[in-house]
Amino acid sequence: MANLSHLISRAQSLCEQRGVRMTTQRERVYEIIIQSKRAISAYDLLDILRETEPQAKPPTVYRALDFLLSQGFVHKVESTNSFIACCHIGHEPHCSQLLICDSCGTVEECHADALSEALQERARQVGFKVNHHVVETHGTCHTCQVATQKMQ
Repeated sequence: MANLSHLISRAQSLCEQRGVRMTTQRERVYEIIIQSKRAISAYDLLDILRETEPQAKPPTVYRALDFLLSQGFVHKVESTNSFIACCHIGHEPHCSQLLICDSCGTVEECHADALSEALQERARQVGFKVNHHVVETHGTCHTCQVATQKMQ
């Protein structure tokens, strides 16, 4: 994952190019997501946001998330109803594959062009227009596998 200042700077630049506003609250929510070591839920975001903005309410977070999703700065992990920072912001809309560790909750974004192309081709064959897709794969990350092996 790129560093915080680089991603924030890139997002601000993209917002200027697109004619949209990266408000202070949107930026703060984005920072929290970037800094999170794993996918983070809206309510966990709200709890962290309230440390600096006690008046923050759920709609504050949901509006910021809607904006960040619409700009392609974050991805929603549907299976856990949580969010991660996109590691390729500013690229054309891309199809992401997420590797989700069921043991520790970490999420790694990866891109397998062959998989994306195969899904797009299959969709075309059946006359389906893909707006976007995220493939979620659940398993166990390397760190958790090593930890499990050490305990055995």
